[in-house]
Amino acid sequence: SHCEIHPNAVIGSDGFGFAPQDNGSYKAIPQIGNVIIESHVSIGANTTVDRATMGSTIIKEGAKIDNLVQIAHNVVVGKHTVIASQTGISGSTEIGNNCVIAGQVGLVGHIKIADKTTIGAKTGITRSIEGSGKTIFGYMGMEIKEFLKSYSIFKNLPSLQDRLRELEKKQ
Repeated sequence: SHCEIHPNAVIGSDGFGFAPQDNGSYKAIPQIGNVIIESHVSIGANTTVDRATMGSTIIKEGAKIDNLVQIAHNVVVGKHTVIASQTGISGSTEIGNNCVIAGQVGLVGHIKIADKTTIGAKTGITRSIEGSGKTIFGYMGMEIKEFLKSYSIFKNLPSLQDRLRELEKKQ
């Protein structure tokens, strides 16, 4: 109840499930599950929510999903989680409650994201995030303090390399 499904959103399409065959081709795996959308959910235009292979893809109460988001089969989106445009969530991923996922985030399948996690724009998430309340940023995604420290070194690498060459010449 009290949900908004915006134009051209697709709810319950087949998930991306294929089994490799001996001859190198792929055979579709039947997608026989469903999608459960709880109360007060908003799903933006041109967003796709795939039905589960078996069981349910679940969008929990109060979740807000922007336009152009891909939610794969068997995903669980937690209560009051917000997901911005062009995010792709691979199959069987579980996102906790009260998470914030910025635009163009990519999440691999079969991982868990802890409650109250914030994921910055264009971040690639390749492993589960444990421990509530973390902010993750960068590709590969890492905690924000770790990323900023690494980035400050990264942007100075050319001058550090020049200094190293000068020191090596003096030896």
